[in-house]
Amino acid sequence: MIKDIFERIKNTPGPLGQYQGMGDGYFMFPRLVGEVGPEMEFNGKKVLNWSLNNYLGLANHPEVRKTDAEAAAMYGLGAPMGARMMSGNTDLHIKFENDFAEFIGKPAGLVMNFGYQGMISIIDCLAGRNDVIVYDSEAHACILDGMRLSLAKRYAYRHNDMESLEKQLNHACKLADQQGGGVLVITEGVYGMAGDLGHLDEIVKFKEKYPFRILIDDAHGLGTMGAHGRGTAEHYGVTDQIDVIFDAFAKSMGSIGGVVNSEREIIDHLRFNMRSQTYAKSLPLPLVVGNMKRLELIKTHPEYREHLWTIVNALQDGFRKEGFNMGCTESPVTPIYFEGGINEGTNVVVDLRENYGIFCSLVTYPVIPKGQLMLRIIPTACHTLEHVERTIEVFKEVKKKLDAGVYSASPLQNMNVFTRAMNSNVK
Repeated sequence: MIKDIFERIKNTPGPLGQYQGMGDGYFMFPRLVGEVGPEMEFNGKKVLNWSLNNYLGLANHPEVRKTDAEAAAMYGLGAPMGARMMSGNTDLHIKFENDFAEFIGKPAGLVMNFGYQGMISIIDCLAGRNDVIVYDSEAHACILDGMRLSLAKRYAYRHNDMESLEKQLNHACKLADQQGGGVLVITEGVYGMAGDLGHLDEIVKFKEKYPFRILIDDAHGLGTMGAHGRGTAEHYGVTDQIDVIFDAFAKSMGSIGGVVNSEREIIDHLRFNMRSQTYAKSLPLPLVVGNMKRLELIKTHPEYREHLWTIVNALQDGFRKEGFNMGCTESPVTPIYFEGGINEGTNVVVDLRENYGIFCSLVTYPVIPKGQLMLRIIPTACHTLEHVERTIEVFKEVKKKLDAGVYSASPLQNMNVFTRAMNSNVK
């Protein structure tokens, strides 16, 4: 019996869509207003914003704004027209690729129009039907989607568990040998939710025993990790042993797009075979030029990264001193874990935003185990020590309320807040 696709969609809203009636415009698709930075407006009120991946403060940097505006005026947002392979290639794209590859420490690079889409296409392009992928079980959604698109077989190892990795490498190498394929290990440099690092230094040691290549997604590592901000591979001192490094521009660079770096032959293969780039429009020149300025600032202003870590260390040390659970973060990503369910989580967020003027993101099951809540805080170079002190004091008060059961009431009691937010979004 044929069913109506639309009817199924309407009756199956999905894990997030099921909360649309309550949370749309407030927990999901919130609208922050004003200049990008630590202080913005939400739901008609000024808030201290800890929810932007603008690690180095470049999204609203005056030199960046000036370069973006001048490039838009010079080239327009439409140039170049067409995909890189057909009519969208320029000298500036090529220069940016060469400059970025030199910065990262790889022979060659390829700039892509989107980060998420780019990572998906890299995996599909590198791993064929006879190959085998071994990946961390907590891999980002773009990695999971890339593997779904690829015809390669795959094995997951427990998050950052090297014993589990070796077990799966053993299975993968046997299967690849039978099929006449190869093995690709995929991990992340910085895990964007928990803030811990992929154990790149330990993973590369397995190359002495098993024949495989490594691809890392270092979206959160670029600009934040390593002595020069080159990323997590630099942090561990293993850049030469990581075969393919992917970076996104949406975090430290405060922009859009992505880049992949590797040896020249591999980059050429990606250039001629990545479908998301072959059949999609080239990254517009204003973004290319603007991203070149951002890269220049990362290279020439280490004080941005140094101040970021001053804020990170003050915030994380302050939370630890007060007994908060931050898991195993080793990066600027600062998760605060609580015990509780949806009721507690939604009420905590409403209290933080409406009564304390603190905006941060709530993470619940299935991203983390049932019975746990996570408030995800992203420090940036634009934050101040005063922001840190204020936030720690607020969280101390919120924790007391949580422990006393103040937040256990149904979130439906806050429907007036959600309604006001949704009505404001309609305007």
